[in-house]
Amino acid sequence: MPELLLDVQGLETQFNTPDGIVYAVNGVSFSLKEGETLAVVGESGCGKSVTMLSVLRLIPSPPGKISAGKAIFRGEDLLRMSDDDIRGIRGAQIAMIFQDPMTSLNPVLTIGRQLEEPLALHMGMNKQQARERAAELLGMVGIPRAKDRLGDYPHQFSGGMRQRVMIAMALACNPQILIADEPTTALDVTIQAQIVELVKRLRDEIGMAIIWITHDLGIVAGLAKRVFVMYGGYIIEESPVDELYINPQHPYTLGLLGSLPRLDDFEYHRLVSIEGQPPVLYKKPTSCPFAPRCKYVVERCLNENPMLEKVAPDHRVACWIDPKTGRNRS
Repeated sequence: MPELLLDVQGLETQFNTPDGIVYAVNGVSFSLKEGETLAVVGESGCGKSVTMLSVLRLIPSPPGKISAGKAIFRGEDLLRMSDDDIRGIRGAQIAMIFQDPMTSLNPVLTIGRQLEEPLALHMGMNKQQARERAAELLGMVGIPRAKDRLGDYPHQFSGGMRQRVMIAMALACNPQILIADEPTTALDVTIQAQIVELVKRLRDEIGMAIIWITHDLGIVAGLAKRVFVMYGGYIIEESPVDELYINPQHPYTLGLLGSLPRLDDFEYHRLVSIEGQPPVLYKKPTSCPFAPRCKYVVERCLNENPMLEKVAPDHRVACWIDPKTGRNRS
């Protein structure tokens, strides 16, 4: 059995704003095993990125604050570590690919220097060793003439090539966990497919665990083994990825899947749209956060926020109503 790598329990993160406190993450709990690929799905603003940035203590403070929770990595709580200790974890053992390849690289430093820095910092390499490893990493992610490109600046690379550089930087120290925050969002469809295939190949070669953050359920089908869906700062459904596609149990998940065009659908079906707007979380929800947009809503949904409950082996959902039957679950 693969060992448990990361165990997040009751994570809560909030931001102080001029309009009040925003409760961005509200008691999120999940785990990650060695070699596992976990997908985190949900629309913009649901708390996906903030959850993972909180785990790595990358939330700017102020205005952000991790107000509760634990993140146990190899027996130690990342949220209680000293600043020096957590810096030793970031990049070396848990690496992150950020969302926008166009702005994630420093425009005034060469690609080589940006790749060599973590190698010197975390691996103790000298300049020559770091240079050789940087060229090897660029070749690993499919950049031609890798050694010659080390002296180039980010503006000399295309968007897809910059994302490959970001992946190379994340993999520089052979991390145990790679967090990919919507790494294909700014890229065209063909480059998206290349990046996904690249990450899958590197995962199989290196054996790292992956957390893939996305708003697109179509991407995770061939990538992840397990997926959880977030809404309003909560996990509202967690399932093996195949089970989620076959038997979605939350109305929000049904809406996400219904908005995807299907190649195997030979009849005309209008794509589903989810009416309304995501919640603005100036108050921690005491009712179901999806209730104002849900067509299955009942009075209980407006008064109580459901907890994640098991509906099948390894499948949990936070909803009072079974959307397939319209009946109360309890």
